[in-house]
Amino acid sequence: MNTSTTNIKESKRSSKKRKFVMWGGIIVSLLVLATVGIAAKLYTDTKNTVEVLYEEIEKSELREEVVSIEKKEPISILMLGVDEREGDVGRSDTMIVLTINPETKDTKMLSIPRDTRTEIVGHDTTDKINHAYAFGGIEMSRQTVENLLEIPIDYVVQVNMESFKDIVDIVGGITIQNDLEFAAAGTEFPVGMITLNGEEALGYVRMRYEDPDGDFGRQNRQKKVIQAISQSAVSVDTALNYKSIFATLEDNVRLNASFDELRTIQKGYQESFNSIEQLYMNNGQGTMIDGIYYYIPDETEMETIKSSLKTHLSVEEIH
Repeated sequence: MNTSTTNIKESKRSSKKRKFVMWGGIIVSLLVLATVGIAAKLYTDTKNTVEVLYEEIEKSELREEVVSIEKKEPISILMLGVDEREGDVGRSDTMIVLTINPETKDTKMLSIPRDTRTEIVGHDTTDKINHAYAFGGIEMSRQTVENLLEIPIDYVVQVNMESFKDIVDIVGGITIQNDLEFAAAGTEFPVGMITLNGEEALGYVRMRYEDPDGDFGRQNRQKKVIQAISQSAVSVDTALNYKSIFATLEDNVRLNASFDELRTIQKGYQESFNSIEQLYMNNGQGTMIDGIYYYIPDETEMETIKSSLKTHLSVEEIH
């Protein structure tokens, strides 16, 4: 792990220059379409789709009262990019935590390495954090992240990685800036601007072992694809084909926010996304335990991250 520290730090510096993209970008794009598209049918179809995506989960036990987005209280969101394949319940390959504070008008973003060794809450085991989804779905993932970071998680968005393929094809392909030359799934990915179809995009985000930055590099590639999809989703051509996108989302996305909640967040928290601070868990060490690779977070770094997130959410007293 030490040999990749320099590469990770270089990735960190370049990542700060990129515009922030969150896993909920596609959902926000739906709302933009509904707003721009004026037509009552588009608005109704958007609302109906979000109702299909909705999945209720218990409110965080770390909150004495449910957070009020009407009062613009700080909120947190967990983004889960789940790799679900045939015959496999799936694991959360990407875990991104956002804390959003409308008063300070900024957002903090933390990507959690999938191999992070931690307690799996509700399963009574210590394992890789991405296994929480396989053991207990969205709810166990939320509780495990809360336990790791000692903050409440208010909203969860779960996206099936397989949906990348269908959505990329629906929007007519995507063009991204690729910073690492590699080959995966029978496709060559040269450095520079590249255009990908759905199958190529899926291979691009799934590659892991050839990336010198490991999971950190993989997460950056996934964010690039999400950004490109989100940008394409608000184009005129895509708007005319919105029903196909909605159908794919209904099969591949789950979230515990209603249509009205999403609209309230979009209106009241939008300015907070103009200022993003990205936090990193990159001072830890990789180690083998019983023949299995784990990422062990650095304790000092984790205390700094937890303190920063608690302060941002105004939940300093939570232990």
